[in-house]
Amino acid sequence: MSNVDTVSTDILIIGGGPSGLATAIHLADTLNQKGLTKRILLVEKGSSIGSHILSGAVIKTDVFKDLLPGVDFNEIPFNAKVENDATVLLSETGSLKLPFHVPYMSNKGNYTASLGQVCRYLAKIAEEKGVEIYTGFSVSEILYKDGKVCGAKTIDTGVNHHGEPQENFQPGTPIEAKLTIFAEGTRGSLAKMLIKKFDLEKDKNVQVYSLGVKELWSVPEGNIKAGEVYHTMGYPLNLKEFGGGFVYGLKDNRVAVGLVVGLDYEDPTFDTHDAFQIWKTHPFISKFLKGGKLVEYGAKTLPEGGYYSIPKLYTDNAMIVGDSAGLITMPALKGVHLAISSGMLAAKTAAQALLNDDFSESTLSQYEASIKDSVIYHDMYPVRNFRQAFARGLIQGAILFGTQLITGGAGFLGRMKSHPDSQTTKKLSEMKVPLFKERFKGKLEVDKVLTFDKATDVFYSGVNHDEHQVVHVRVNNPATYQTINIKEYGAPSQFFCSSEVYELHTDKNGHQELRIHAENCMHCKTCDIKSPGDGITWSVPNGGNGPEFQNM
Repeated sequence: MSNVDTVSTDILIIGGGPSGLATAIHLADTLNQKGLTKRILLVEKGSSIGSHILSGAVIKTDVFKDLLPGVDFNEIPFNAKVENDATVLLSETGSLKLPFHVPYMSNKGNYTASLGQVCRYLAKIAEEKGVEIYTGFSVSEILYKDGKVCGAKTIDTGVNHHGEPQENFQPGTPIEAKLTIFAEGTRGSLAKMLIKKFDLEKDKNVQVYSLGVKELWSVPEGNIKAGEVYHTMGYPLNLKEFGGGFVYGLKDNRVAVGLVVGLDYEDPTFDTHDAFQIWKTHPFISKFLKGGKLVEYGAKTLPEGGYYSIPKLYTDNAMIVGDSAGLITMPALKGVHLAISSGMLAAKTAAQALLNDDFSESTLSQYEASIKDSVIYHDMYPVRNFRQAFARGLIQGAILFGTQLITGGAGFLGRMKSHPDSQTTKKLSEMKVPLFKERFKGKLEVDKVLTFDKATDVFYSGVNHDEHQVVHVRVNNPATYQTINIKEYGAPSQFFCSSEVYELHTDKNGHQELRIHAENCMHCKTCDIKSPGDGITWSVPNGGNGPEFQNM
């Protein structure tokens, strides 16, 4: 794929996560059963399958038996079956283990896992079935013919920061496809373009997100058992901040810890990474990490809007699957099984389209129709108003959730609307409560043993970006960014970014400007989601750039 000739394929899948790989595997199986031979091409921007994959992860595994009917379940690299599962309410120094599970949050029968390792396994299966997988290729542009999707194009390489070709310039490769499936994960840059161009969010709730930061630790034997699972609520979050922590015991004396925070918080100085470090100092958490060592770090956003935020998932010659489609169920915070289910349903529709050589909206609409008879609808519809309720704060949200539980998800208010996370941030002058740093003054001392600064954590993500390329995060309007984001909001990007991409620099005359360190970027896309005003746009960097997750 290094030449500039156009590549032609029957099916193009953009993204090598669980939804894209499930689409490829199930489509290959379905076509084989029908006696059809078609080219399936999957392109992944990470240097390898799994290098950009991050999840908690506790997985509902039944869907794998449907995806891989001929495979011994024990061959799939899940880590440990959940044996002990509890929700813990944290105060600043104390903890209370709830005597019951929060509705929908029981993990009985689920498995802990490295989703990256699972994806590597699925990629091997896909290739054995004839799927062509190309890693290290960023796809930056959707191709159209007569106003309809006809494929996509990889990014131009060998350009400088201004986009000017250099001696090693290599134009991107156009990939023409009868059907293009967008499986880019959360806030997929191409899916975002597709949704906007064809107004696929018409009459839908705007999508809302959370940011999860995670560390993988190696700890002394006895700190935690494999299959031991804890979710925490409360400290260090206040009643207006939605989210919680997780502790997942893994085999070989490893433990995954993380904090997930809704991006609809008000405080422009709130810092999820630093809140996570503070959370780790709580006695209930620190005991699991005592004597241990940090192995890996990462961050990821999650689409939490729920059923009402799912966009129209198809247009002529194109479908959207997985996290790009917003398929995560709350409050369980589960999406892997839904991603795989969506991939299988998309594959079934794609096979029919190939059989009939018809990739029109009318044919592809079967994909969305089939979702209403699937686990996706079954899991997401009963909690369709959950996240919108908690946007009103923890106490009111809990009351509204209670009414939803007794009304099949409807609540007493009917369909509740959501608001863009970029609009929920308050200006510094509007904040009536102490800012984040003031709330936790003296609570966070980075010792590089239990707690880490962002630069140190970023090192443990393996992140790397080519020096010569257009910076892949762009301030949309520098003038308004200066007057609004910096002057009125205090440059929230310097706080919400989990990998220190954004720095607010003040010169000797007091002039402030935003400096961008794109080489640190974890590809979580929080900046694309949370920046107030005109904000920031995230796009793909060169292929193979970004984090190098091994076991996330």
